[in-house]
Amino acid sequence: MPRYARASREDLPSPKLSIESLRHAAELLRYVSPYKTKFAFALLALLCSSLLGLIFPYITGKLVDGAIAGRGEGVFGDIDSIALVLVLSLALQALLSFLQSVWFAEVGEKSLADLRKDAYRVIIALPMSFFASRRVGELTSRIASDLGQIQDVLTTTLAQLLRQTAILVGGVVLIFFTSPQLSVVMLASFPILIVVAVLFGRKIRKFSREAQDKLADANTIVEETLQGIANVKAFANEGFEIRRYRQSIDLFLRTVLRGAAYRGAFLSFIIFGLFGAIVLVLWVGAKIVQAGGLTIGELTSFILYATFVGAAMGGFAELYSQVQKALGATERVREILRETPEPIELNPKPTSRIRGDVKFENVVFSYPSRKEIKALKGVSFEAKAGERVAFVGKSGAGKSTIVSLLLQFYKPDAGRILIDGKDANEYPLSELRSQMALVPQDVTLFGGTIYDNIAYGNPNATEAEVIEAAKKAHAQEFIESFPDGYQTIVGERGVKLSGGQRQRVAIARAILKNPAILILDEATSSLDSESEKLVQEALETLMRGRTSFIIAHRLSTVRTADKIIVVQSGEVVETGTHEELIERENGVYRMLSELQFDLS
Repeated sequence: MPRYARASREDLPSPKLSIESLRHAAELLRYVSPYKTKFAFALLALLCSSLLGLIFPYITGKLVDGAIAGRGEGVFGDIDSIALVLVLSLALQALLSFLQSVWFAEVGEKSLADLRKDAYRVIIALPMSFFASRRVGELTSRIASDLGQIQDVLTTTLAQLLRQTAILVGGVVLIFFTSPQLSVVMLASFPILIVVAVLFGRKIRKFSREAQDKLADANTIVEETLQGIANVKAFANEGFEIRRYRQSIDLFLRTVLRGAAYRGAFLSFIIFGLFGAIVLVLWVGAKIVQAGGLTIGELTSFILYATFVGAAMGGFAELYSQVQKALGATERVREILRETPEPIELNPKPTSRIRGDVKFENVVFSYPSRKEIKALKGVSFEAKAGERVAFVGKSGAGKSTIVSLLLQFYKPDAGRILIDGKDANEYPLSELRSQMALVPQDVTLFGGTIYDNIAYGNPNATEAEVIEAAKKAHAQEFIESFPDGYQTIVGERGVKLSGGQRQRVAIARAILKNPAILILDEATSSLDSESEKLVQEALETLMRGRTSFIIAHRLSTVRTADKIIVVQSGEVVETGTHEELIERENGVYRMLSELQFDLS
């Protein structure tokens, strides 16, 4: 698989089952706290069910002894009673098992629902610097796969682990009570089983972790390919992507099969060692029975207890593996929850409207992932409320970086950004962004209806306000041409609409938001002439009475701007109107204009 196809996840440590890793995992148990009463009842039902299970071998032994005694019909009634007790204990155990299973599932699912909500809330509130260093496939894996691992532990594995522990401890105590001599024989083989189990467990955990990582890589390829399916098909790269995915899946498959071989060998050893120990116990027990040290019924009880203990021990290997996976998933989820989100308000209250004065004072900035490269080098400019300010310059000059800082996606390393004469950092973040709107070159629509996408600008808007915004954006015409009108489904990322239609929906969304500050990032550069004319008319309506920042490569679209700022290599090199800048000999703006004119 190509190097660039791998997920750019940080290599997180694979936590071992230790006090520290369990303590970290226990931090997530706070999500169980709201349901602690039902959790306690589930634990109680589990304990009672396990104890009833441990009574079964004892009563079975009594039944066997009663049958062997063979003392006529008077004793038959006793056997009948013992059988009835067995049936009743099994029925009660079945009921308790049902209750604990349902209660554990309810507590686990509700706890996981709360955890999913919190994880998504944190992810959605994280700053842009976080998303710049993560891939979509990785983050969706955190929400889906990792939380799924934790879900399995809370709903199933935890109950099984507690049950097996209770059976193991209770079974060991009862076999000593039944026959200390036989117990020593049986437990003599335990150290060997445990040592081998630990060695196999380490190998199995290693392959499990590798398999998880390789599957995550494969899922990332699927995620990215489907998101960019238009590019895949445009470049006829279906074969390349299929081969890339096949290579990733083959790596995953090889790892899984190697792990399966180890698990199979481990299972074979457990079966041979466990049943070999039972054969040894039967042989020694038969001799003790012959010597009169045990009854047949007591030997039967002992063998059943030994089987319970052996089964519990055999089950611990798989449970340990599942817990190990969950610890790794917990660590990755905790990494997300420990991130510092932006100070946003989930339900921002209406605030006073800003005028829209913007001032950059000697702003210096480097992206967190490229600290050694200065994207902006002491940028200063001013925009009065209601002005139209255009940024021009070559690609990579720093135009989009200025806009990102204005939107507070990042904070300047030095200098200040003032809004209405007040430092931008002094405004509540949600309040500031709620008064800005962005119309990008590549409009991303959500997979709902046209109405939903326009209303995204103001979810509290009325239907009449949404329709009015569409009219102002010159979107009403094409919307009404669809059979479903405003309820037309736009498809994934708006693929069912043309570029011009998507732009007009985005403009309608911005109009509905009614921002004080408007940002247009190459909003018409990829449109045909007819679409550009309609979009330009809509933009004229949108910019009216608002401070507007326009990023453009096509200089014909910025000639009417009140101020044109020329950016080069992270610095402002020229400022003025079109007429002023075009008159400057050897000026950057004039050179760009002449190039475009010549090329046209």
